Amino acid sequence: MAKKVAQKPAVSKKATVDLSSGITKLQKELRKADAEILKAINRRTALAQQIAELGPPDSGLRLIEKDFQANPAWTERHNRGPLSDLTVRAVFRELLSGCRSLLKKPRVAHLGPIYSYSHLAAIQRFGQSVEWVPVGTIAAVFEEVSCGHADLGMVPIENSTDGRIADTLDMFTRLPMQICGEVELPIHHALLAKCPRGEIREVYSKPQALSQCRDWLAKHVPAARPVEVTSTSLAAELAAEKAGTAAIASLEAGAHFGLNTLAEQIEDNPDNVTRFSIIGKETAEKTGNDKTAIMFQLEDRAGALAESLNIFKRNRVNLTWIESFPIPGSKRAYLFFVEMEGHQSDLPVRRATTALAKKTLQMKTLGSFAAIPPVE
Repeated sequence: MAKKVAQKPAVSKKATVDLSSGITKLQKELRKADAEILKAINRRTALAQQIAELGPPDSGLRLIEKDFQANPAWTERHNRGPLSDLTVRAVFRELLSGCRSLLKKPRVAHLGPIYSYSHLAAIQRFGQSVEWVPVGTIAAVFEEVSCGHADLGMVPIENSTDGRIADTLDMFTRLPMQICGEVELPIHHALLAKCPRGEIREVYSKPQALSQCRDWLAKHVPAARPVEVTSTSLAAELAAEKAGTAAIASLEAGAHFGLNTLAEQIEDNPDNVTRFSIIGKETAEKTGNDKTAIMFQLEDRAGALAESLNIFKRNRVNLTWIESFPIPGSKRAYLFFVEMEGHQSDLPVRRATTALAKKTLQMKTLGSFAAIPPVE
């Protein structure tokens, strides 16, 4: 006896028509929503331009910069989903970046070529409507801003694996720069190449990236020789040109240079984060959720550091970071770099820094800036 084959119930013509009609109706609603969004963002842009025209020179830019600072907290408070806070924040970042560029397209200096981690941190902060100034060293970032060739600079200041970035701290002693913002960027390294993993003879990257992936490389490509270069983006470019080579760099750099992703997130520390400072000639305005950075030198005597730190305790100012740095050319002379909660205009911070100045050989306020949540 032949086995009966179960047949799917036939879909009526009326049901098909109703489904098609429903989709068409929703598509019309989508187009209507798109038109409303476009109208709203252009209205917002026009309002930003009006603010700039009514205020003194650069006042519009300062207000838009304040928008950048407040944007993450604002979106998190008002976003009701289903889009994630990260997605909404990215949309507003590019909107604010476009508004800003209509008033003045800022020039931002950063370490390394495009799609280096400093460049990615700058994109996270300023969006894409920016004129980029890529340079080869941290010192060059400071010099570009100091000379007026760039409005702002993005420099790494601390890494969760390797600690302080000595070149950045050193430049604060050499040029009168202010910290006016920060970005905390998770650093996820990828192994990128045009050849299979078994054919890799050399792995290019900057020294810090090679160090942060040392264990993974030893386990998964033990025969490959690590080769230090000046940036992760340059590593990706070299890997695209030379047979039998790979790069440790960002996924964005790999896509830009046409490389295949052989492995993702190969950093030995899964919580690898680099903190970047935004440098300029002026400090940021108060937002209500700020940090202040200072540097100072103490006498070389017992108890000097303990006495200085006690000043912050008495004034109930919470310290978030402290580093010591040897003064070049001096024996046993150190500068201390300290970050604290609060804006330099806040009364507790003013009291603490005024009292500290009387105990130091030299002291300098490096600036106040908004405490921005880490990038996800």
